[in-house]
Amino acid sequence: MTVLAAQAIALPFLGALFGLLLGPWTTRRLAELGLRTAAPVPPVRPTEARGAEAHVEAEPDVPGGDVPAEGLPAPGYAPGGGSRGALGPVLFAVLPTVFAAGLTIVIGLTAWLSPGVRQSTLTTIPTGGPEISVGVSIDGLAALLGVLVGIVALAVQVYSVAYMRDEPRYSSYAAFVSLFTAAMLLVVYASDLLVLYVGWEVMGICSYFLVGHHWEEKTGSRAAVKAFLVTRIGDAGLLLGVIVLGVGAGSFDIATVLAKAGSLPDGTVLAAALLLLCGVAGKSALFPLHTWLPDAMAGPTPISALIHAATMVAAGVYLVARLYEVFLAAPASLAVLGVLAAVSMLGSACAALAQADLKRVLAYSTISQLAVMAAGLAVGAKSAAMFHLVTHGAFKALLFLAAGCVIHAVGSNLLADMGGLAKAMPYTFVSMTIGYLALAGVPPTSGFFSKDAVLEHVQDNALHGGEGIPGWVAWALYLSLLATVALTAAYATRAWLLTFLGPAREAHEAPGAMKWPVVLLAGASAVLGFFALGDEELRPHLAPAAMSLLFTAAGVAAVYLVWRDDPARDPASRLGFLRKPFERAFYVDELYDLTIVRPVRLLAKGVRGLDTHVVDRAVESSVPATRLLGRLARLPQNGNPQTYLTGVLAGAVFLVLAVVALT
Repeated sequence: MTVLAAQAIALPFLGALFGLLLGPWTTRRLAELGLRTAAPVPPVRPTEARGAEAHVEAEPDVPGGDVPAEGLPAPGYAPGGGSRGALGPVLFAVLPTVFAAGLTIVIGLTAWLSPGVRQSTLTTIPTGGPEISVGVSIDGLAALLGVLVGIVALAVQVYSVAYMRDEPRYSSYAAFVSLFTAAMLLVVYASDLLVLYVGWEVMGICSYFLVGHHWEEKTGSRAAVKAFLVTRIGDAGLLLGVIVLGVGAGSFDIATVLAKAGSLPDGTVLAAALLLLCGVAGKSALFPLHTWLPDAMAGPTPISALIHAATMVAAGVYLVARLYEVFLAAPASLAVLGVLAAVSMLGSACAALAQADLKRVLAYSTISQLAVMAAGLAVGAKSAAMFHLVTHGAFKALLFLAAGCVIHAVGSNLLADMGGLAKAMPYTFVSMTIGYLALAGVPPTSGFFSKDAVLEHVQDNALHGGEGIPGWVAWALYLSLLATVALTAAYATRAWLLTFLGPAREAHEAPGAMKWPVVLLAGASAVLGFFALGDEELRPHLAPAAMSLLFTAAGVAAVYLVWRDDPARDPASRLGFLRKPFERAFYVDELYDLTIVRPVRLLAKGVRGLDTHVVDRAVESSVPATRLLGRLARLPQNGNPQTYLTGVLAGAVFLVLAVVALT
């Protein structure tokens, strides 16, 4: 099984490599054989408004798709760049991901039927200290998340064939998606902390390139830089935490580290756990390192599904679960995680309620749901947290891809430009409805089962106490979670109403390559929850389930009643003076700008002034003195041999007189 895991990692990597190197050549060879892509042509081009305030009007499509009606090349046009005319890159993107997803499913089924840990080492790298073991380790958790990553990556690659069909840089886009998939699978299956860190960082650089895919637009390039810098802050802490653990345990092997975690000095394990939480907060967008994720919506919608649903942002939560014994040995770190989770889930749910951009609604929703998983881990409910990670990966990937179908149809991200799409887009309407029901936790969708499992454990910890976090942290988590349940139902209802209800409008259903991944993810989101019925720890129970449904119903009813009074009005307008702070996510970005960005710029300006007016001035002021010294030094060097001979003789006489005088 470890061989299959290694192959699952290698296949997307090779697909990325050969897609870039051989993709255009393969396209030409296949074209000579008469083989071309046959993506359906919708009446409008898949135009995506980028940024919360952007609005891009759809352009009429023309035969060929890459050249507008005027006959001039589209901005950024490159022959063979779009997926519609680049069968080679499509094959190198999709086929390796198909096989990798199949391998992850085989690994998952094997781990389910025959539980246990399988580990193998390819080679070891000496470091003069603890060795680095390059290998894979598979247990039930790794196998489960591997299946999720493989399936979502495959859905994104297939979906992108249609969604990105007119993109001139489709080849590089598909290659980075494949490389990202390989890196995430490396994080999931790695048996060594430093190897895991390598996959972690490769994900980061792929995220930078994918979020900034539209680099020619200032919004995209700035979002990519922001995501890269904010997550790097967390990753610096993660690297230090890995080093502390590896040196303390005498090995970077994860199994060895976990076995020795309880015997490490308290200060060492606490420092390591807190440093690891820095990386977790960065990747999983927990407060205060959450601000990059909403801006990352500037990337193409399939990237939002890949990065912000099942893979990159889930890596932080997965890391805590993978190294859970380390955090259990340092209970204070779980208390810190609980506080971060409480702030993140409630604040992000409030922000999602007031966003004007559909993708930003889902982005803040992702932050909130990741915090729910972190809350489960903080109270010791590891299984419930991982169950919610899996169900969330399915229904949030569904929501992002379905949102892409809507954006494809209306040519805008803004909720104000949507509405009345239920009849025109029946497949998307039904699928996205299932996704919103799962997000809100309405039975029998998967979100109900997983969220209820987390809520029940948090409730028990608050009411009856636990061995890990302090009581006040448990109560903060419980109250925040209840409020988040109501707010989640409210913003999910608002987004659903503003997207699909209201006066019917003309639109088109998404092409098949976009539609069917959404439909399949909708089916998974509808049935995944029933797998919890076989586990007593995850099975819903009456009291917490009733409490959850009560708050869910309150959130749905509040938004629906407001909308019913005036369907043409955004229910968020009833927030009054709270809408602006909610929409600006409580001005955290502005606070960072005031306390960090501006002081750093001021300091940089001061350093530049010091360099210009002090250092450069000092160097420049030394020029006249240096020139004067140069002139004086040139006086003896006049080119006259008699002067040189006179100097030599004078020197000799001086030396003789000096010797006589001294003797």
